Amino acid sequence: MHLLSLILWVPFFGAVLIALLPAAQPRLIRGLALFHAGLALLLSWSLPVAFDHSTAAIQFVEQVVWSSSIGVSYALGVDGLSLPMVLLATLLSVVALLASKPMKSGARGYHAWLLILEFAVLGVFMAQDWSLFFMFWELTLIPLFFLIDLWGGEKRHTASLSFVLYTMGGSIFILIGLIIAYRLTPAHSFAMTAIAEAATALPRREQVWLLLAFLIGFGVKIPIFPLHGWLPLAHVEAPSPVSILLSGILLKMGAYGLLRVTPILPEATVLLQPLLAGIALISIVYGGLLAWRQSDLKAMIAYSSISHMGVVLLGISALNPLGLLGATLQMAAHGLIAGMLFLLIGLLYERTHSREAADYGALARITPRFALFITLALLAGMGMPGLAGFVAELHVLIGGFQHWGWLMLLASLGVLMSAAYGFRTIGGLFTGPPRPELADLPDLRPWELAAVLPLAAGLLLLGLKPAPLIALMSAKVAELAAIFARLM
Repeated sequence: MHLLSLILWVPFFGAVLIALLPAAQPRLIRGLALFHAGLALLLSWSLPVAFDHSTAAIQFVEQVVWSSSIGVSYALGVDGLSLPMVLLATLLSVVALLASKPMKSGARGYHAWLLILEFAVLGVFMAQDWSLFFMFWELTLIPLFFLIDLWGGEKRHTASLSFVLYTMGGSIFILIGLIIAYRLTPAHSFAMTAIAEAATALPRREQVWLLLAFLIGFGVKIPIFPLHGWLPLAHVEAPSPVSILLSGILLKMGAYGLLRVTPILPEATVLLQPLLAGIALISIVYGGLLAWRQSDLKAMIAYSSISHMGVVLLGISALNPLGLLGATLQMAAHGLIAGMLFLLIGLLYERTHSREAADYGALARITPRFALFITLALLAGMGMPGLAGFVAELHVLIGGFQHWGWLMLLASLGVLMSAAYGFRTIGGLFTGPPRPELADLPDLRPWELAAVLPLAAGLLLLGLKPAPLIALMSAKVAELAAIFARLM
């Protein structure tokens, strides 16, 4: 079996094996889940060693034709856009499983669905055939529905249904766009290269309608304003390990899909560039304002994700090398930041059964490790120099300024608002008078530190030494920017 297929199918076979185990063996179930996710992690992190940074071409290509009559293939490959997302997905999957240790009820189904979710997400980022991409895109709905509906909070049924309805509604627009593009290919093929050739040659009017359809479909998952209605409830009601994956990697699927379709519809992208920038700026400010208003810590992180993903869309809308590079860097940085925050707030909630910031205080003296890592993640979210968020946001702001000029002051408001609610959260959690009921609150345990440390290390490494990740992405980003530069 080829390496990409091995990485893709390891979590799936782990899920099947777990489903066949007796339900009364939670330790064995957890061990098998960690083994398969860990194996996928090790295999995926071996890919950069053999990856050629000098080319924007798809690498590690695998293809098996399923039906030549309708042009459907099992085609896998990665490039400078998809490989960082594959690495992020395998890392966060292991972190989510480590954070799932307290999950005792229905352990067999829970761990099997988590591995199926990893399988589906990896398929989205590896697929080089649009039919295969759409199949994996839709597959992510099934495990997420059950994970939220069966193991979520008090309003889990509403949250899971809202998530599915929003996402399926968006998927209809993606499917319509793909079918139209498919019908226009001379060979009637779903291969990404064939559809790219056909779509690029379309008249501007048809390109605009296609791009609008894709913008709605992928915009639901990003999520952009006003298609974000499912996100806060889903994040709050989902189990914290599921929120790690939902915010850390699932939101990136929408931005990744948009990065795939904009270069094959270049005239429409340039024409709708102001629309993309306007939506991005509204999302940044709107998400920041709503995050500021939240007292529930998970809701605050959820709304901040709207703002941070707005930064990704702003980078895409610049259509220049710095903006596009900043967008891809922000996808990786936000995955680490959101994953770390949901992990730590979830661990605090398990101890206190409260997500209200007002219920805490003086935790810096009681739980110094919690204080250190939550502060680190919040500072990264603010764009503090030396951390991953700063590198990504700086690229986006400079790229945006090159094209939009002083309009970027609106984007800077998002940075100020993230600093406002970030420092407020730090003050509420870790300063003030001690609470007697929290006096015996345990700090991070060894297995919890094992989950937190890789994310903290990623924030520091990307902040202090981003060159390896930039090198991984640069060739593909340069290719995308060159496509748009010819039309601007």
